[in-house]
Amino acid sequence: MAVSCNVRTLNSANPLSSGREAVVTVAPNVPIADPFILFHENTYYAYGTSSDEGFEVFYSRDLKSWKKHGEMLLKKADSYGTKWFWAPEVYYNPATRKFYLFYSAEEHICVATADSPLGPFKQDNKRPMRDEKGIDSSLFIDEDGTPYIYFVRFTNGNEIWAARLEDDWLTIREETLTKCVTASDPWETVMGKVAEGASVLKYNNRYYMLYSGNDFRSQDYGIGYATAGSPLGPWKKSEHNPILQRPAAGMAGTGHGAYFRDKDQNFKYVFHAHHDTTKVSPRLMYIINMAIRDNTITFDRNSIISPSTIK
Repeated sequence: MAVSCNVRTLNSANPLSSGREAVVTVAPNVPIADPFILFHENTYYAYGTSSDEGFEVFYSRDLKSWKKHGEMLLKKADSYGTKWFWAPEVYYNPATRKFYLFYSAEEHICVATADSPLGPFKQDNKRPMRDEKGIDSSLFIDEDGTPYIYFVRFTNGNEIWAARLEDDWLTIREETLTKCVTASDPWETVMGKVAEGASVLKYNNRYYMLYSGNDFRSQDYGIGYATAGSPLGPWKKSEHNPILQRPAAGMAGTGHGAYFRDKDQNFKYVFHAHHDTTKVSPRLMYIINMAIRDNTITFDRNSIISPSTIK
């Protein structure tokens, strides 16, 4: 069973402290769902679903202790939509020297830009990327620089689709739209047919898509993966799915996260879980070590940490 280590005792050696003031734990957890972590210039930035007013951002130097930025990352006035702000992901484009925020609002996928990973992000054209409803957009840049977007369409339950993006990262090439993953296995269909929260990477000439299955409100929400020989598939689900789910995870409702590499280039995966076994919200952020060996993704369940929020 996985061990969840709440980081509660902090001191002036903490990398977010100047060394002169006490570091105070505000909360034993980071209260965001659908989390995503960007590592940029020696700092980690965590984004997630947390507010009906837009998005917040947390930052850290060590992945254990996080501070909340004082300003909203994205406000209603600068975005499409007025509710249901979900699943933000932020990427840096060195060609434009801009940060791109991919997010969902009112069940439509959108993109906004900023000069800093802390925002503020603004969407100049306050329209979604597609008129059709969709959620959970995620970016993947192939080794040749080609951008792809993965997102959920409500075509057969929640299905994961993908498409090429134009080089501006703002426009979808509709003619490339391709179905990737449909919920069909028992663990994906406990409460409806749900495959969502895609996170794609390439490793040793193989493409891997981590995704979540089942309804997020279910305690059996879990994480699996699929592999492919190209960014648009066809995708084959792993026979080892789900690779993180209760009871082995040691918590309920584990899912919708994203892979990232830490400062030492080690693979990690950030995800959320239910607040506890009696209630779903507010969902909380966790981080686990990830490895890829013999074309297989594994999680080290003994490595799970529960980051803290500090002043």
